[in-house]
Amino acid sequence: MAQTVYTLGIEEEFQIIDPVTRELRSHMEQIVEGGKVLLKEQVKAEMHQSVVEVGTNICQNIEEARKEVTYLRKTILDLANQSGLRVASAGTHPFSLWSEQQITDHPRYEEIVNELQDAARANLIFGLHVHVGIEERELGVQIMNAARYFLPHIFALSTNSPFWEGRNTGFKSFRSKVFDKFPRTGIPDYFASAAEYDSYINLLVKTGCIDNGKKIWWDIRLHPFFDTLEFRVCDVQMRVEETIALAALMQAIVVKIHRLMQKNLNFRLYRRALINENKWRACRYGMQGKLIDFGKQEEVSAIELVYELMEFVDDVVDDLGSRDAINYIHTMIANGSGADRQLKVYEESGGDLKAVVDYIISETAYGVH
Repeated sequence: MAQTVYTLGIEEEFQIIDPVTRELRSHMEQIVEGGKVLLKEQVKAEMHQSVVEVGTNICQNIEEARKEVTYLRKTILDLANQSGLRVASAGTHPFSLWSEQQITDHPRYEEIVNELQDAARANLIFGLHVHVGIEERELGVQIMNAARYFLPHIFALSTNSPFWEGRNTGFKSFRSKVFDKFPRTGIPDYFASAAEYDSYINLLVKTGCIDNGKKIWWDIRLHPFFDTLEFRVCDVQMRVEETIALAALMQAIVVKIHRLMQKNLNFRLYRRALINENKWRACRYGMQGKLIDFGKQEEVSAIELVYELMEFVDDVVDDLGSRDAINYIHTMIANGSGADRQLKVYEESGGDLKAVVDYIISETAYGVH
């Protein structure tokens, strides 16, 4: 049997911060333009000018991905510092207002704003996207169907956006609630085949709902142009090690499900409506809450289910060379998610959101220099 290479690609969206006011700054152009010289197509503008996105090249394994993610982050941090700016990595900014942000002058963003209006203008959020290489689309759809179940587990670990426009929202990830305003978001439906998936996309294109499959913004999707399964559920992470741990876990889930299929076994498929219950809990409570174990039909702590997930993928981790990366999940559970840590700083500082921004900035640089 030919060895399948489950390649990785990682995209991170960062906040550009004014070091004096700690607010978002619409000065992405100088960072993007400076970045183009060093990073070529690996850096790009996003819809809001206070957002910069970087993406790795195709990586053969998690260690290669770690080097790329670290290098990209270091480069963006250096470029920002040279411009008298800072970089923060969290799913939302604690207090900046979306209504004061400038939209990037680009036909694609003009089109999105024209269609989605304030839902697009308010979409001031920062995500982590992880691509895992899958060469056959048919296989990709089947793996996507099964992997949906684990999205809330991964999401709970990644929660890193408790604040929105100066308020403690009560959510561990308010980013996902902001994104819910967009169409074609959230947990995807089950698709029986790649043909059914393609016919759904073709129908939307034919009827003018979308112009291409990139306007399907689900939490996991078969990428319309690359041979990848793209996980889009996570808030961007404060630390590089957190990004790498989550990417390694996503890759391991894909590989484990594929291995089961190769043995004519499959992971039980659950309805979108049930998985959504867990997504809601993950969004609201993060790692401190309970998720539903649908097999047992009972509530179980999110942490316990994450440990179960790590056990589920354990037999593929060494083959992928990602044991060190996945072991960092133990540290993430011990330290708390980004949201937990932001809230701790908020409480200890007497509700000082600027102190929270400073903390995010320092964590973003952790282990990079």
